[in-house]
Formats: sequence, C-alpha cells, structure tokens
Amino acid sequence: MALSFYALLEAALLVLNGIAILHRERFLKKYGLGAPSHSFDGSNSVKDQLVSLIFAVQTVMRMPLIAINIVVIVFKLILG
Repeated sequence: MALSFYALLEAALLVLNGIAILHRERFLKKYGLGAPSHSFDGSNSVKDQLVSLIFAVQTVMRMPLIAINIVVIVFKLILG
C-alpha cells in the first residue's frame, strides 16, 4: 500500500476523531490535562497549549467532523 496524500488526510481525520471523543473527566484529568490555565502573561507551557488544542478541537470541530466523516464513508463505499 503506497503512502498517498489521501492516506495522510485519512490519518489526520482519524487523529481528529480520536481527539474529539476524549472524555474530559475520565481520561484527561487522569493525566493532569483537566482545564487549561489561561495565563495572559505570554508564558504558556506546552501542556497548556496541548490542553487548549484538545478543547478547541472538541468544541469547534464536532459538526465539521461529522460532515467530513460522512463524505469519507461515502467515498470509501463508492470507490472502495
């Protein structure tokens, strides 16, 4: 199986799906990724940026992910 641009897009979609379904209380708090600490002094740590990215994907990308998943499923059903 050759590595193609479509395979990379599909892998990115799977990663976004995985991030979107992470449970905040059961999974994220167990690893210390509960709520982002919003400090406006400009010294955001990598952990805070990761938590903010996870929360942004969970809130903003839910509806677009549903539509993109439907398109990918139909594409896979038609073209194999």
